[in-house]
Amino acid sequence: MAWLAVITAGLLEVGFASMLKLSNNFTKVVPSIAFLVFATGSFSLLAWSLKVLPIGTAYAVWTGIGAAGTAILGMIFFKDPVSLARITAIGFIVTGVILLNFSSSSH
Repeated sequence: MAWLAVITAGLLEVGFASMLKLSNNFTKVVPSIAFLVFATGSFSLLAWSLKVLPIGTAYAVWTGIGAAGTAILGMIFFKDPVSLARITAIGFIVTGVILLNFSSSSH
């Protein structure tokens, strides 16, 4: 259950990063409120999961999902540059998170 919480927290991190961009420096009300909702949910789920999971592994999974997911979303919806180097870097992030998870002693 703690892993499900970390994965959900990572997905919410993608949401809050996207809402941060859409909030236009917190000048747009709806994306600003959505940012607060997503951020609160993300941090709450991460904090809850840390009662059980190793901090290094849980944090790496959370940030990995957030970084890779936000980069992919940026390329699809926000016209961020798309290149083989960026896609490869995302692959490295995902691979690193998977390897770190497998090397953890608490799964």
